[in-house]
Amino acid sequence: MASSGLDYTIEIPDQPCWSQKNSPRQGRKEAGTRQPVVILLGWGGCKDKNLAKYSAIYHERGCIVIRYTAPWHMVFFAESLGIPSLRVLAQKLLELLFHHEIEKEPLLFHVFSNAGIMLYRYMLELLQTHQRFCHLRVVGTIFDSGPGDSNLVGALRALSAVLEHRPAMLRLLLLAAFALVAVLFHVLLAPLTALFHTHFYESLQDADSRWPELYLYSRADKVVLASDVERMVEARLAHQVPVHSVDFVSSAHVSHLRDYPTYYTSLCVNFVHSCVHC
Repeated sequence: MASSGLDYTIEIPDQPCWSQKNSPRQGRKEAGTRQPVVILLGWGGCKDKNLAKYSAIYHERGCIVIRYTAPWHMVFFAESLGIPSLRVLAQKLLELLFHHEIEKEPLLFHVFSNAGIMLYRYMLELLQTHQRFCHLRVVGTIFDSGPGDSNLVGALRALSAVLEHRPAMLRLLLLAAFALVAVLFHVLLAPLTALFHTHFYESLQDADSRWPELYLYSRADKVVLASDVERMVEARLAHQVPVHSVDFVSSAHVSHLRDYPTYYTSLCVNFVHSCVHC
């Protein structure tokens, strides 16, 4: 579905989930119902069919699901240069809640890798500073395979996966361009851009949000270092945020659901249940 230039997907089930009453005749708008809205933010190069597997976890249980993946060139190039182009997309995504008249429902985020987290970062800032969004009721966030902090090798692996089906010469040129941009930015431009653009990892560490967070990661991840995720967990705990983390040990980057479907699903469902009823 396209709205305001966004190529997103929304799924609205017929019946609510996690309602205070169990009457099947209750509609979503009736008093006492709780129909969480889960926003899925995909990893770099993610296809909608990939996100749909995660969407099913929530939609099958009666949740409203919005799924979206930011354009890979914005993630790997604009953000690498400190250009906050994802902020516009973040605002459009939050506007969808009002467009579909679901802005009063409990809101959760399920974000994947650094690409999803970069977009989430701007949504978080808007939730805290934009008058229209300050009253949205966010109840929790799940982080899958992130966040990672300035891992050039991991970023190159992620971009290589995005470019997998493109011509070899084009792929090499884009990888070389990204590596050059990343190095030049960190060596020459970082001191200047730091004056007006905080790195997303640092921004999340000190975020003012206090709703629960669940981190799903793996020490076998070759794109995002487990130590980066664990450092983020420590930082959020230091800010008195309710945090739970799970190390899947052996699964690859954004592959935890594929390798451990039952366990992964139970973690997500239990987290949503606890957040909606807290």
